[in-house]
Amino acid sequence: MPIVVDIDVMLARRKMSVGELAERVGITPANLAVLKNGRAKAVRFATLAALCEALACQPGDLLRWQADDTADTAGAAHAEEEGSPVRG
Repeated sequence: MPIVVDIDVMLARRKMSVGELAERVGITPANLAVLKNGRAKAVRFATLAALCEALACQPGDLLRWQADDTADTAGAAHAEEEGSPVRG
């Protein structure tokens, strides 16, 4: 997935445990682990706001976009089949 979750980075910077953050945010440690490990399909803005408040950070400190390598590879292969140049 092209959205990368960096909650573990902020936890390390704040020297905070997953359990402590979950308690401050008001979610279960299991649900926080799903989000932290990038397995969540969505996050509520209220949860994102609570995470930012608890970690004293901005949403961009927790979430970032990263190009999906498989999509780039597939696009390049398709462009070569079509005989068009690949832009990179």
